[in-house]
Amino acid sequence: MDELIDIYNADRITTGKTVLKSIAHKNGWFHQTVHIWFYTSDRKILVQQRGKHKSVFPLLWDVSVAGHIGAGEKIEDAAIREIEEEIGLQVNFNDLKKIGIFKSEHKHSETLIDREFHHTFIVKLQTQLKQLIKQESEVEALALTPLLKFSEETWGLANPKKYVPHSTDYYKTVIKAIKKEL
Repeated sequence: MDELIDIYNADRITTGKTVLKSIAHKNGWFHQTVHIWFYTSDRKILVQQRGKHKSVFPLLWDVSVAGHIGAGEKIEDAAIREIEEEIGLQVNFNDLKKIGIFKSEHKHSETLIDREFHHTFIVKLQTQLKQLIKQESEVEALALTPLLKFSEETWGLANPKKYVPHSTDYYKTVIKAIKKEL
């Protein structure tokens, strides 16, 4: 879905421009997203398999919930909106713990350049996997993966064709933050 988003420079300072997401991706302009990682008390992490029709990284496993921050939208509102849209769960923003902002750049093609700042959160999953309602247009599948297996597959890139290629630093930060909460 194309939506209006705010544009930033490489130092995360607003440029004052608002454009369609497709235009930002075509021109490689920086914009903001939210990433929310859910974990369970029995040391598992919720991963989402991206939809088969996604333009980037289709069918790869990724963050529990992610999405763009709309033009003028508050980060917390975007996080809550994306959680409800993608997995049908209502969460109080105060339950989310922000663990950082990560700069990400991926040139997928000459006309699709993703330059984003990921506002990244962790939150304990308080419901069973089978109660989640995945957004059919965005999410192919949801799964709970043991944190140890996830660590091995992402830190050492033991299975690089399985997951979206976020930086090792990004994955380490997520895993360490979750381990600290357990």
